[in-house]
Amino acid sequence: MHFNTPNGPLLQEITDVIVAGWTGRDRAAVDHHIEELAALGVAPPSTVPLFYRVSSGLLCHDTAIQVVGTETSGEVEPLVIRSGGQLWLGLGSDHTDRALETVSVAASKQVCPKPVSRMLWPWVEIEDHLDQLVLRCDVDEDGKTVRYQDGTLASIRPLAELIDRSGLADGGAMLCGTLGAIGGVRPATTYRMSLIDPILNRTISLGYSVRVLPVIA
Repeated sequence: MHFNTPNGPLLQEITDVIVAGWTGRDRAAVDHHIEELAALGVAPPSTVPLFYRVSSGLLCHDTAIQVVGTETSGEVEPLVIRSGGQLWLGLGSDHTDRALETVSVAASKQVCPKPVSRMLWPWVEIEDHLDQLVLRCDVDEDGKTVRYQDGTLASIRPLAELIDRSGLADGGAMLCGTLGAIGGVRPATTYRMSLIDPILNRTISLGYSVRVLPVIA
């Protein structure tokens, strides 16, 4: 994949993709969410956090994706890539099939593309203020732009911990978990996501639209 960095272009073959789940820093809130989902038929995780594996080909820079059915939705997440022994931070969306989630969380993550930003920041430039970085997501629904997610990385387990526990190797990419959805998880036609660094005054942006394909039985 072709990425941009403050130091110039970066070309990296992505060989492994990890989707970290249940990564909230507030364990009581995570347990409550697990109970809520269990009531909807979603099986609880075997461990917290949990590191799902998906096909490397799902990672994309597409500005429009296609999904089957109307019950999918995206989530704004930090993206960590290890390339040439160095870590890089970007932005991605763990687009997921919510209907399939009640059958298998792992499968629900495998069936949707994962749009990611082209821009990456060197880890060494942000590791001392990671918790101050802001994740934000706006969506289009009913002809209006609505704030869907908003918060800091302080709500997510420390990324260094997730990197260590996941065993992220060279050529690997990891989506690191997300924030609660304002108004609840739901589909949208367009996503506009941002990773904001208020210390170094810069932003990584990611946007994509969703085309729903019919379910043919």
